[in-house]
Amino acid sequence: MISTPRALTLAAALGGTVASASLATAQTAATAPSGELLGFSSEGAQAERALEARFDAGLSASEIRERMRRMASAPNQVGSPHDKENAEYTLAQFKAWGWDAHIEVFDILYPTPKEQRLERVGADAYVATLSEPPIPGDPTSANQAGGLPAYLAYGGEGDVTAPLVYVNYGMPDDYEALARLGVDVKGKIVIARYGHGWRGLKPKLAYEHGAVGCIIYSDPADDGYGEADPYPGGPSRPKWGVQRGSVADSAVVNGDPLTPGYGATANAPRIPREQSPMILKIPSIPISWGDAVHFLSPMGGPVAPPAWRGALPITYHVGGDPTSTAHLVVRSNWSLKPAYDVIAVLPGAKHPDQWVIRGNHRDGWVFGAEDPLSGQTAMMEEAKSIGALVKAGWRPDRTIIYASWDAEEPGVMGSTEWAETHDAELRRKAVIYINSDNIDRGILGAEGSASLATVFDQAARDVPDPETGVSLETRAVAALRVAALAAPGDPDLAFDVRAAAGGDLPLDAPGSGSDYEVFVHHTGIASIDVGFGGEGESGGVYHSAYDTFTHYDRFGDPGFAYGVALARTAGRLVLREADAELTPFAFSAFAQTLEAETHALEGLVQSESDDAAKVNALRAQRAFALAADPTQSWGAPAALSAPPALDFTPLEQAIGRFSAAAAAYDAAAAHPKAGAPLAEVDRLLQGAEQTLDAPDGLPGRPWYHNLAYAPGVYTGYGTKTLPAIREPIEQRQWDAAKAGIPLTAAAIDRLAQRVEAATRLLNS
Repeated sequence: MISTPRALTLAAALGGTVASASLATAQTAATAPSGELLGFSSEGAQAERALEARFDAGLSASEIRERMRRMASAPNQVGSPHDKENAEYTLAQFKAWGWDAHIEVFDILYPTPKEQRLERVGADAYVATLSEPPIPGDPTSANQAGGLPAYLAYGGEGDVTAPLVYVNYGMPDDYEALARLGVDVKGKIVIARYGHGWRGLKPKLAYEHGAVGCIIYSDPADDGYGEADPYPGGPSRPKWGVQRGSVADSAVVNGDPLTPGYGATANAPRIPREQSPMILKIPSIPISWGDAVHFLSPMGGPVAPPAWRGALPITYHVGGDPTSTAHLVVRSNWSLKPAYDVIAVLPGAKHPDQWVIRGNHRDGWVFGAEDPLSGQTAMMEEAKSIGALVKAGWRPDRTIIYASWDAEEPGVMGSTEWAETHDAELRRKAVIYINSDNIDRGILGAEGSASLATVFDQAARDVPDPETGVSLETRAVAALRVAALAAPGDPDLAFDVRAAAGGDLPLDAPGSGSDYEVFVHHTGIASIDVGFGGEGESGGVYHSAYDTFTHYDRFGDPGFAYGVALARTAGRLVLREADAELTPFAFSAFAQTLEAETHALEGLVQSESDDAAKVNALRAQRAFALAADPTQSWGAPAALSAPPALDFTPLEQAIGRFSAAAAAYDAAAAHPKAGAPLAEVDRLLQGAEQTLDAPDGLPGRPWYHNLAYAPGVYTGYGTKTLPAIREPIEQRQWDAAKAGIPLTAAAIDRLAQRVEAATRLLNS
């Protein structure tokens, strides 16, 4: 589902703000004995690595490849015959491998196109093709029977005719720039290019600014020949490639739009569609740059600012006048469709009520080879090899659950509905959720709960990179250092380099856009999302009919070596979490992150104050008017309110307590007293992340509960750390920011108390 291509760039995969010191021992992880594993005794670590060697021996790149060929052979969207066929195939495979597997069905609202039309009206009329022709040499791309045309799910319906306005990426700053140009989108149809924000924000912001329709296209500067040779000559998006996707407004609530906060089972009560806050109000449609150029080229109005100009061979204008008028029609079939979640279970021998959950989604927008079957087929390979271990006599100490999710693409619905249905049991039993999605060849990256930094780092140390032969961790740290050298002013990269030098490979804070979302943000379960990317170029066919087996086999992961690397990495996380004598959590990383984020918030307040002073002074001096070209329309930015004094003392005190508690716990976990009640510590820490829950949800967003991190209201998938404070500051809502400080401090204090109690048990 990921809004930007899941080829993890260094900035995205390695440039997060979560850092950590070694949490496995009193030493730093960089100098820890190679045989030591967090949560294991020396003897246990030796046995665990022997088990993992047997696990590795059961993995096969050729089997991953052939599995993808089969599963990506026909359109695979929710409700399609091939989606159900893939679910049944996955179920049969799990059973053959020795798992206790079943399918759980949820009935979700899944709109499909009934009528779509886009045309430029006037003397030089043009009707958009809205189609993706087959690619020579790619037989699957011609097999689109049963597939859906390119569309945006959960947008509004309508039949509108209005002048066009080009809004660049359609983000908040773009609308501020339009206002300064004297261009209003009220009553207009906007055309925005993909990028710099989640697609769903583009029609949402257009509606909030008064637009009556929204067109989103892929500009070749961002996604096409400006990046690389177009498919089939290269990997990038061809002229007629279109990015489909969901535009549901999931900032307030997520999952099925008609069953907010509870599972979409057959007999669940459903709210009227008109009452769902997730469904947008204006019609929207995605198009290729091959169609877009016919709408952009005749537009008048001011010439677009330099940063707004893409790679099409035209002069970009912002429009707003009648020189380019469009007619947009969108009508949908609003029906329930079945989502088939395949759930496979291996009961734990010692702790059956402690669950280690591993998931990847299975549904695509069309064929879905890279997104999501690259991750799905690797996950199945893990399950096959773990099944072989069981048949040979091994049993996990904790229960392992593998989940092949459906309906992720329309809005992480398969996982959300399952988690909402089993909410109470999950909160009692789930220890960790391990996610993957689409992968390509390249650099290892992950985002997740900071308490998992060390177990992730240790797994990355033990898996070789397929291209270089060094460990995944060594290569990722090298790439991080090179990226920081190229961007010396990036504080996040600099922070991560320092953290990696003194401890673990950094984890990005968890945002949204894949199936970990419900676990970390709604049910309070420690979660991690693992992937590779940055080299295999599948982003150019993202969410299009060209995301095929042939494309992935050529460009994404030739030889499927990174599919095996994903299986080895995620498999280690599963096995270690299942067998550790003490669940491998560590907390110093989280404490360091909270300290850094608090300093960043204090700096943000000062920056907002400085910006307000500068802008307001320049307005008072008429500097904007004097500097502007008098022949062009260009207004001054709006006056800014200066922030009041914000007292961060409660937050600083809570973080100070938690930092001390984290250091004490990590030292005690490295060397617990003989006879310490490890099972009791496990029970105490199993729900530790739930202490960070806001009881009524985040302000204005009742479905999101995590006060440490959340996807941003106006960033989509991007993360906002300490969101109850950060987002109000960024939106200059000072009263809300004041209220967020004690709310967040109280949550961190609850976590500190839980960790302190665990430390007392380890030392008892």
